[in-house]
This record gives sequence, structure tokens and C-alpha cells, in this order.
Amino acid sequence: MKVVGFLFIRNAIKYNYPVEASIRSLLPICDEVIVSIGNSEDDTEGLVQSIDSPKIKIYHTVWDDTLLEGGRVLAVETDKAFDEVPADADWCIYLQGDEVLHEDDYATILRSMEQYKDDARVEGLLFKYRHFYGSYDYLGDSRRWYNHEIRIIRNDKSIRSYRDAQGFRKQGRKLQVKPIDAYIYHYGWVRHPMHQLQKHLDFEKLYDSNRLAREISTNQTQEFDYSSIDSLVKFTGAHPAAMQPIIQRQNWHFAADISKKNFNLKTWVLYYIERYTGRRLFDYRNYKII
Repeated sequence: MKVVGFLFIRNAIKYNYPVEASIRSLLPICDEVIVSIGNSEDDTEGLVQSIDSPKIKIYHTVWDDTLLEGGRVLAVETDKAFDEVPADADWCIYLQGDEVLHEDDYATILRSMEQYKDDARVEGLLFKYRHFYGSYDYLGDSRRWYNHEIRIIRNDKSIRSYRDAQGFRKQGRKLQVKPIDAYIYHYGWVRHPMHQLQKHLDFEKLYDSNRLAREISTNQTQEFDYSSIDSLVKFTGAHPAAMQPIIQRQNWHFAADISKKNFNLKTWVLYYIERYTGRRLFDYRNYKII
């Protein structure tokens, strides 16, 4: 069984993406890791090269900034990276530049790929998620955070990244997937408040330029306001080993009152149902579990 990881990245240093940890977390269970580097304003390529692994294959792309609205450019860049995966690969593991695998899940991931390798019905594997927010000590636990997504797909180039690259589809239809007991550790909302504000404002260009203009005109601070979140819980587990050097360099403080929940009545009801039954009602699913 041949396994290839793939991801795209741009301006990793400027926006403080933990892409080095993303790549390092892929290396132990992948035969190759495809890294597609977009036209950057910093030394993203040097950062990737510093990992110094023969498994890493670097490709260069130029982002089409006419595709910013709706985040479509993210899906295009995902597909570019996927298209560089060699034909002899069986499974492909996709990570975004702020997502990391935990070494405790490697055995489960490898076992699941072996289990379903010859089952043509299974087009992808579905991961659970841990979304960190504000610092490495807190997790978002409300319905605003997606709790599952496809991160392993077959090496079938008719599978394409969907919308803003959160998931995948095949010829327009949802993929048939099997859930596995493994997590993606997502750090997209954990960086110094100054860097988070810049990333947030620039990221808005991908979705709504009018909203971005309003945010810039009303923003009177130089740092992102992490206090506006609706619900957090304390993280009590262990972070992936690949993240430990980054966590040790944290240079800001964030503390949250986890007892406070900013919910309306409907959200409270759905929150408690999920908390006590494990079921998320009326959830959007860009996949079909088989």
C-alpha cells in the first residue's frame, strides 16, 4: 500500500501557519508528501526545505486572485497539489496548513487504509476534529465548528476539492466514506492576536470583499478580539509531538471563562442534545457514510 500526503501553502511565515508541524505529522505514515507552494511574500519555501526529508516533493504554483470570492482559489490549489500525486499511490492524505495529525492515531489511520484498500465502495475516510481557539488550551465546542471532514481520499483524479476546500466530491456527488477513530488537530484560530487579525482581514478577501471593507473601516485595534467566541471548553489532552516546539514558543496570553455561553434558545437546545447524546441534529454533511 502506497500512501501520499498532499497540501498547499502560501505565506506560511507571514501568517504564522504551523505548516512545518503539518508536514512533519504526515511524514511517518506517508511514502511521499506533496507540498504545493503558492507565490509567497516570505520564505515559505525555505521553511519547508528546512524539514530536510527526501519524502517531500515541492511544486510551485501561482494563485489566480480572480478566484478569491467564495474561497474558490483554495479548492483550485488543493486540486493542483492532488494532481501531483503519482499514479501508483493507493491513498492520499490531505491536510491544510493549519491541520496536524497526532502520532497516537497513526496505527488507526494505517489500519483503516489497509482495511478498506480493496473495498471500492469506500472513496474516502472521515476524521473527527479538534478545533483550537485563542491558545493551545481551549477548544471550540459549539455548532459553528464542523466536527467531521474527509481527509483521506482514493487516488482518483475524478475526485475534486469542493467549494472552499473543506471537503471533496466526485463528479459533483458526495463521496462515500467510512468514519475512523482519529482526529485532525486544527490550529487555524491559534496565533498571536496581531497575526490573527492580519490573517483574518486578508482571509476575508476570499469570501466577501464588501464585508472586508466594512471591517477595515470599523476596526480600531491592532489585535484580534478572541473574546467574541460563543463557547469554549478546556483542552486536557496532549498535543501532537510535531506541535510541541511551536507551543513552547507561544508569546501571548489568552484566558477564557468556559462557563459563559453565547447561545440563543435554539442553539442551547441543540448544544445540550449533542453534549448528552453525541448526536448533532440538522448538521450539514458533505459526505455519505456507508
